[in-house]
Amino acid sequence: MDEKQYTFENPEYKLKYRHTTSHILAQAIKRLYPDTKLAIGPAIDDGFYYDVDSETVFTPEILEQLEAEMRKICKEKIPLERFELPRDEALELVKNEPYKVELINDLPEGETISFYKQGDFTDLCAGPHMDSTGRIKGNAIKLTSCTGAYWRGDSNRKMLQRIYGTCFPKKEELEEYLARIEEAKKRDHRKIGRELGLFMLTDEGPGFPFFLPKGMVLKNTLIDYWREVHKRYGYVEVSTPMILNRHLWETSGHWFHYKENMYTTKIDEEDFAIKPMNCPGGMLVYKSEPHSYRDLPLRVGELGLVHRHELSGALHGLFRVRCFTQDDAHIFMTWDQMKDEIKGVVKLFDEVYSLFGLKYEIELSTMPDDHMGDEKDWEFAQNTLKEAITEMGKSYVINEGDGAFYGPKLDFHLEDSLGRTWQCGTIQLDMQLPERFELEYVGADGEKHRPVMIHRVVFGSIERFIGVITEHYAGAFPTWLAPVQVKLMPITDRSKEYAEEIYQKLFDAGIRVESDYRNEKIGYKIREAQLQKIPYMLVIGDKEAEAGLVSVRTRSGGDEGTMTIKDFMEKISEEIKTRANN
Repeated sequence: MDEKQYTFENPEYKLKYRHTTSHILAQAIKRLYPDTKLAIGPAIDDGFYYDVDSETVFTPEILEQLEAEMRKICKEKIPLERFELPRDEALELVKNEPYKVELINDLPEGETISFYKQGDFTDLCAGPHMDSTGRIKGNAIKLTSCTGAYWRGDSNRKMLQRIYGTCFPKKEELEEYLARIEEAKKRDHRKIGRELGLFMLTDEGPGFPFFLPKGMVLKNTLIDYWREVHKRYGYVEVSTPMILNRHLWETSGHWFHYKENMYTTKIDEEDFAIKPMNCPGGMLVYKSEPHSYRDLPLRVGELGLVHRHELSGALHGLFRVRCFTQDDAHIFMTWDQMKDEIKGVVKLFDEVYSLFGLKYEIELSTMPDDHMGDEKDWEFAQNTLKEAITEMGKSYVINEGDGAFYGPKLDFHLEDSLGRTWQCGTIQLDMQLPERFELEYVGADGEKHRPVMIHRVVFGSIERFIGVITEHYAGAFPTWLAPVQVKLMPITDRSKEYAEEIYQKLFDAGIRVESDYRNEKIGYKIREAQLQKIPYMLVIGDKEAEAGLVSVRTRSGGDEGTMTIKDFMEKISEEIKTRANN
């Protein structure tokens, strides 16, 4: 017997375990607050939730009561029994649960209507579930929060209460998870962004972040690195307009399929839209001059500011915004160049992500039911993606049928220092936009041919990537990225002149340096610099000034002793030059 099948290493077991716990939550709610109407309660990546309609506001104190009741239900070891009913009997059974009635009425004719019964509680559910509430460890359940959620995600429907929870087979696993959550709260990029003066969000521009001076240093340093890498990998850079007319967006298909997420306006009585993505403008750049097969592959990058209308409830710091800088690139190529170009992009991704200490997993999304184009082309494209990453020694998982309608894609899910995953990089094959925009190149045979195209992003969005690495590093950015790399701290006014000389030397060498001349104790200054996550502090007193030295401290509290300014500059310059991930 494989013991792993009864652990969370088995995704099916994990789903059953957490889905069953959501039903235990629902049973606890109905026992303590019987007038509550139940909506849905699925298992999710980090646990489970249940949406409920109740006049009771589920405060943290009430969540504790529900937890206690859930532990009782676990101890009762109630069997879960599945049964099916015809539609009319099913509707009779749930007649006092309006959300369940709606769910049943929306099921297609002939669809199986199944329920799970656990003692005095029965719920409409397709399963799967454990065979008994006793399988769930009551002391490893935690209800984490209660938020608002529209019924079926529709802002025109009623706002329900969504109770989130998590659970594990062992109490130790729950405690480890909760410790990670607490650490994640400390690393929240919104909190750190305020404390370090990186960016701000205001009511005057919801979803439109303001980057402050230190945040701009960080952003521009990332962009400088992006440009350096792409130049080495043979990319050229373009910039396309932020506003383009309706005709363009009709040609691309966005006007008909994405308009609700676009900001539109009228100019000279003509419809225009602010670009939600850079791709259509990139098509016009390609079309602006004729191309030969000798020009291909053509790798064109763009750091384009795009705008997308997101629901206000979905906005979240830099992770979900309404305008962001997308680090796009479009690669125009022949079909037989596809594999090598995919490998080139993956190699670039490897270089970038490893610099930040970010591991990744690859997901291949394949042809959806509503795809466009010839299935043979899809099969060739999917096989080429598989072969390219396999030949590079990469593993991947398949997300069946989840490709875009115009081509399959590879998504790169990054893992940060807390083990959380973030979807950033994407390699998207596109066989349709070149067709829609009638892109061409002249082949070796002298005939016109249609290129195939790769859309790809490395950071995904500069803003979101800043949010990810802010939490990954907890704001303690490597020296090369840190907005302030050195803080000078003269102890007395007598050493101020020497400190100013050092400042100028560092500044002239391109090192980002600040001086703290305040009349405060040196211990206070050091603690403040550490809170600002500044990599190096140079303490300068009378002894250092007389000897022509500096006393070096690091943000982690380490005292590195005294050294000459020349030696310190060589040390920090090497860190910056090599982009050490310290």
